[in-house]
Amino acid sequence: MLNEETDRQIDNTRTRVTRHKMAPGASTGFHRHEYDYVIVPVTDGRMRIVEGGRESVIDLTAGVSYFRPAGVEHDVINGGDRDLIFVEIELLP
Repeated sequence: MLNEETDRQIDNTRTRVTRHKMAPGASTGFHRHEYDYVIVPVTDGRMRIVEGGRESVIDLTAGVSYFRPAGVEHDVINGGDRDLIFVEIELLP
C-alpha cells in the first residue's frame, strides 16, 4: 500500500464501515471482500480498478454511491491528481 490511510469507524455484527484516504497513485493492493459492500465517495475523483486482468476507470462524484458484490479480487488505485476519500460500508449477514 502506498500512502493510504484507513479509519475503521464501525465494526459490529451488522456492518463494517471504513473511511479510506488515498494519495494520488496510492493503491490498496489486491484484496477480496467477504461481504457485499457500498462505496460512498466523500470527494470527487478518479478510481482505477484492476480485476480479472483488466483495468477500468471510474469517475467518482462526492455523495454518489455504488454497490459491489463480495468475492471479486481487485486492486484500487487513486487515478487522480489529488487525495481520494471514500467510505466503504460492508453489509455483514
